[in-house]
Amino acid sequence: MLFGLAVLSVCVSFYLVLKHPEANSEIVVGTAAQEERRVLDSDAPHLHPRLPHLPAFAEIPDAEKLMSDTLSGSSPTIAGIGAIFNRFFVALHEKNLENSRRKADLMVLIEDYFQLAKQYLSPLEEAYRGREIFPIREDESVFISLAAFREHLLGQTLKSAFDQADNPDKLFIGAIVQNCFGNDGRQCRTGLEVIGKNAKGKDMVKMSDAPPDKNGIEEFCSTAEYAKYCEAGHVRVLYMHDTDALGPAVARYFASRLWGGETYFMQMDSHLEFAPSWDTKYINEVRAAKSYPKSVLSAYPPGFVNFGDYKGGTPGSRLCSCVFSKNSVESHIIRINTVGPSNRKMPGPTQVAFIAAGFFFARAEFLIDVPFDPFVPWCFMGEEIALSMRAWTQGWNIYAPRQNLIAHQYRPGRLGLPKFWESVGRDSGRPNLNTNLQKHTLRRIKHMVGYPTDLAELIAQDGDGVVLTDYAHYALGTVRTAEEYLNFTNIDVVNQECGHMWWCTRGELE
Repeated sequence: MLFGLAVLSVCVSFYLVLKHPEANSEIVVGTAAQEERRVLDSDAPHLHPRLPHLPAFAEIPDAEKLMSDTLSGSSPTIAGIGAIFNRFFVALHEKNLENSRRKADLMVLIEDYFQLAKQYLSPLEEAYRGREIFPIREDESVFISLAAFREHLLGQTLKSAFDQADNPDKLFIGAIVQNCFGNDGRQCRTGLEVIGKNAKGKDMVKMSDAPPDKNGIEEFCSTAEYAKYCEAGHVRVLYMHDTDALGPAVARYFASRLWGGETYFMQMDSHLEFAPSWDTKYINEVRAAKSYPKSVLSAYPPGFVNFGDYKGGTPGSRLCSCVFSKNSVESHIIRINTVGPSNRKMPGPTQVAFIAAGFFFARAEFLIDVPFDPFVPWCFMGEEIALSMRAWTQGWNIYAPRQNLIAHQYRPGRLGLPKFWESVGRDSGRPNLNTNLQKHTLRRIKHMVGYPTDLAELIAQDGDGVVLTDYAHYALGTVRTAEEYLNFTNIDVVNQECGHMWWCTRGELE
């Protein structure tokens, strides 16, 4: 009798799979191999065709139709979004080469970028403004947004994420890989490397010729153990030439748009190691926050030296401090910092003031309420205060996780590892080009924060009005005001001072 029921159950399961393939995620099939395929190979229409992960710069078949269907809203797909971005990358690359040859003025470079972004990116933004592109799946899946600039640890980071996850089959990656590929006639170079001391005892630095960068996606996807995730569309990748890099804020915009309906959104850096069960624990932690589902976990991760060393569990850091930069390169932008560890004995996470761009974890509705801004090119500092203010004024509370579950490899600059600002302008022989560009584009963020020097009329008078393109769509929220946030965080924008926040350092707000 029991044998007969078992046979009947298996037959019913396979009948349901055949009859309703779209319901595979809810069906338990008969073998381990079938179970693996069930989880990995989703039949959601927006995941087909797959966005090619290799080789770099692979063409997307039927790109015109995919773009049209995506922009019309009729049948959006991740491949359609990828095709739109790839077309933008080609136009940007050609424009950069043209401007490099003629050593175009700063404002020409800025205006050209904003014109291209308006032409290629704004139609996608307008088509889905204020709503989700894809339905959010309630299956505890996690999407990781990952911007990688010439990153030699990318492959190891991906392996660690999948190896240490309780549910690797529910893990999805959206990566923007910005490498020197050695296929466009340019010699790859290192970053600034310390080669000795001069007569006055100061460091001497130089850039040296280097081989093409290692592609961490290829390292991960060509390994038998992980190839199944890549083939099943769990690793979504777009490629850019390193000299076209636009800084972390815009790279994270592109990565965020590779989200495919996963329940949770996680943004991180590309040189991380993960603790065991990190996915389950972060999900439980964000759900434990009092304001869930409008809660964001964020912290600066601790450091590690060698992969395999990190086990996790140390108290999370508390983002409770800030300072107005005195560095002219950073145009007095607000920089955030930590003040002490979280109390692991608290019944739940407690609120902090800021979001770290290198790690935060939230439900995917965050992407609808706080869409990433494609109009902040070349900005390095500044994305964190903008992200924090936009999220908080939109009604999201920010929390410090009670324990760390990821670690970050902090590398000394003297090693010669390349930075994006060293690549910007390399073709035209202008090593400080990024610094000069961001002085203008940072005004968009300073205007948002409320700097009296960056009122809209002053920006326009100075000839920088283009940096406020489409500003209203990426401005502060309407649930709480900018004044309330500045009072909450004890920030004085007029006098450029950050006061102490006792509620934050003591963990007094649930």
